Amino acid sequence: MNMTFKTMTAAVTLLAFTTPVFAQSLEEIEAAAKAEGMLTTIALPHSWCGYGAVIDGFKAKYPEIQVNELNPDAGSADEVEAIKANKDNKGPQAPDVVDVGLSFGPSMKAEGLLQPYKVSTWDEIPADLKDADGYWYGDYYGVMSFMINKDLVANNPADWADLLKPEYAGQVALAGDPRSSNQAITSVLAAGLSKGAKSGEEAGKAGLEFFAELNKVGNFVPVIGKAGTVAQGSTPILVTWDYNALQWQKDLAGNPPVEIVVPKSGVLAGVYVQGISAYAPHPNAAKLWMEYLYSDEGQNLWLKGYCHPVRFNAMVAAGKVPQELIDALPPAAAYEAAYFPTLEEVEANKAAVTGGWDAVVGANVQ
Repeated sequence: MNMTFKTMTAAVTLLAFTTPVFAQSLEEIEAAAKAEGMLTTIALPHSWCGYGAVIDGFKAKYPEIQVNELNPDAGSADEVEAIKANKDNKGPQAPDVVDVGLSFGPSMKAEGLLQPYKVSTWDEIPADLKDADGYWYGDYYGVMSFMINKDLVANNPADWADLLKPEYAGQVALAGDPRSSNQAITSVLAAGLSKGAKSGEEAGKAGLEFFAELNKVGNFVPVIGKAGTVAQGSTPILVTWDYNALQWQKDLAGNPPVEIVVPKSGVLAGVYVQGISAYAPHPNAAKLWMEYLYSDEGQNLWLKGYCHPVRFNAMVAAGKVPQELIDALPPAAAYEAAYFPTLEEVEANKAAVTGGWDAVVGANVQ
C-alpha cells in the first residue's frame, strides 16, 4: 500500500465514522459473533482447498458458533443468487459469506450484495487482489490442470491440443457448468490462451471454439466432474484446479491411480475472493470467520489443502509457513509460466463464456 502513516490514519478515522463495520475491535466482534451463535456458509466442499479442516478449526476455536453449511457443490453464480433470493430472509437459508471467482467480487459490489470489512492482516493482501474499500478480497489461487484416471488413460495429454486426439473419445470433462461455475469459466479461458488468444474476451471466444471442437469430435463429456466421476470412469480426464486434483488424488489413495498434469501452454492461475453478504443475518460471525481465514492458522490450512493462500509470500518471508507444506506442492517450476489475468480480462472472459456457451458449444453440462 503506497500510503503514508498520516494518510492511513486519516483514512481509518474517516471509515470509522462513515462505515461502522470498521469501528469495532476484534474483542467486540468476537463477543457479538458468539451472541449471534451461527455462521452460514455456502459452496464450500470439504475437499476444496482444505475447507473441511478450515471449518473444523473455526469450530474448535469458537465452539459457541454453529456453522450452517449450505449447498457445498454450488458455483459462484449460485452463491450470488442465494444472496439475492434471501435478501429479506434472516433464516438458515441466507448466506453470511461467499467464496467466489475474482470477477464476481466487483459485480456483487456493484449490485449492492456485499458489505465492507477489512481484516487485521489487510496490508499483506496484494493491492491488485482486493477492493480498496474492503468489499471483497483475494483468498487463494491455483492453476488449471488435468486430473487423469490411469486405469483408463494410457497416455497422458500434455497440453490442451492433445485433448482433441481420437484416443480421448468420451473422456474429457469440466468440473462445473461453464455458464455459472467460475472454475469451468476459467477452464475455457485457459483453453483459449493455449491457442494464442489474448486474455479476456478474445481468449474466451477462442476457448469456446476449442470446446465446440472438443464436443464435435466426441471427446467432451457434458457431466460436472469430481473425484467420484473420475474414479468411476465417467470422466477419466477432468479439467480442474490443481488443488482440487491434488486433494482428490490423496483421497483416492491409488484406487484408481491418478496423475495430474499442468498443461504446457495456457497455464492459467485463478484467484478466488471472499466477501460478506450485505444482508448477512450474522454479520459479526461473518467478520470473525474472515479474521480466521486470513490469520496465519487459516492461511496455512488452505495451504495444507494445496492452495496458495493470498498472504503466502508475506508469510514465507516471515518464516510462518512450515516447510512440509511447501514441499507438498508441485515444484515451483510448474507455476513459473502461470498467467494471472487482470480483473478486466477475467470479467471480459466471463461475459464471453457465459453468454456464448449455449450457442457456440451447445453442450448442456449438468
